[in-house]
Amino acid sequence: MKCDFCQNFHISQKVPQSLVPEVTINKIISDALYTERNIGIAFTYNEPIIWFEYMKDVAEIAKKEGLYTVMVSNGYINSQPLNEIIEFIDAFNIDLKSFNNNFYRKLAGAELEPVKNSMKQIARSGKHLEITSLVIPGQNDDINEMVLQSEWIAGELGKDVPFHLSRYFPTYKRDNPPTPEELLKKLFDIASRKLDYVYVGNSHSGTGQNTLCPGCGTEVTIRSGYETRLVNLDEDGRCTCCGNLVYKNFTFS
Repeated sequence: MKCDFCQNFHISQKVPQSLVPEVTINKIISDALYTERNIGIAFTYNEPIIWFEYMKDVAEIAKKEGLYTVMVSNGYINSQPLNEIIEFIDAFNIDLKSFNNNFYRKLAGAELEPVKNSMKQIARSGKHLEITSLVIPGQNDDINEMVLQSEWIAGELGKDVPFHLSRYFPTYKRDNPPTPEELLKKLFDIASRKLDYVYVGNSHSGTGQNTLCPGCGTEVTIRSGYETRLVNLDEDGRCTCCGNLVYKNFTFS
C-alpha cells in the first residue's frame, strides 16, 4: 500500500538508496536484551510483511532468548504465509484503515476484505490482537460506518479486542484538516458501546487514555505519555473492586 495520508511517510516511504546500512540480527537481539525494562522486539515501518524472511530470522532467535515479538501491519496478506507468521509472532496490531472498500481502493490502492480475513485468522489463533484506525475528516469518519465497524469487531473478533482511534494530521500528500477532538470523542463513545477497550491516540484531550474495568468501570491502568501505571489489580490481573478478569496472562511488575 502507498497511503497518501501516511503519518509516518518519512519512514514508510524510504527508498533503498536512502536506507541506513543493514542491521545484523545479532545487533538487534543484543540491543533488545540489554535495553532496560525491554521485553521484546516490534516489527513495523515499513510494512513488515514485505521483509518476511528477515522478520522470521530475527523472531526465531528472539524467542529462544525469551523475548516477545510484535508485528504492526496493514494485514494485507494471504492466509498461508500469515499462518507461518503466527507461529513466531506473539502479538499483532493491525491497521484497519477504514470499514469502507471504496476508501481502500481510492486512498490505499487495496481491498478491505483481505484485511478483515487476516484479523479473523489472528483472532482464531489465540494470539493477542489490537486494531488501529486513523480517523481522517471527510474520508472515514462516518458515524454509521463506525457503528458497523465496532459491531463487526465485537462479533467476529471479540469485544475484548483493544481498538485504537488515532487522530489524523495533514501530512505527506493529503491536506485534510486535523481530526476534531469532539469527533474523536463521538466515535469513541459509539465504539465503546460494543467494545470493552477503546482508546484514542495522537490526542491530548484525555479521552480514551486509561483502561477501565469492563465489569465496574474502575480505572485499572493510568497512562501519561509513555508512562503507564497499573492500579486496582490483584496478582492475577483481576479488578480488586469487582473481581472481573481484566488482563489475561498477567504479571504485576
